Amino acid sequence: MESTVKVLSLKEPWASLIAFGPKRIETRSWRTRYRGPLYIHASAARPSRSDPHIRELSELLPGREPACGLILCRCLLTGCVPMDEEFLSSMTDPTERLCGEYAPGRFAWLLGDVQVLSEPVPAKGRLGIWTFTLPDSQL
Repeated sequence: MESTVKVLSLKEPWASLIAFGPKRIETRSWRTRYRGPLYIHASAARPSRSDPHIRELSELLPGREPACGLILCRCLLTGCVPMDEEFLSSMTDPTERLCGEYAPGRFAWLLGDVQVLSEPVPAKGRLGIWTFTLPDSQL
């Protein structure tokens, strides 16, 4: 059997930071009304090893190579909060701040209950939240 799921593509190492690391807030320039199960896809683009910020983020994932072109995990999108002054002043976790772009006018997508897939699923990514048919064995 197969099921259609909602997926969000992110570049590496951000996708792996959600799947295997400390990232529980995805920062976006756009709001979503969607709430519920969301699968995280690592886009096919390879991260630049020469970028100091990418290197710093990769240090949060010791021994893990970028997982490009794969759906890595399932999580729950529980909220989408506008980044106003009150929200930004409450964001004191330095690791979470390192993992996102926190600025007025952006949105914080709150993620919980992250579950890594037993086998990553190859997929071609898309912009926005997209649908994918996933084997029930991976749900």
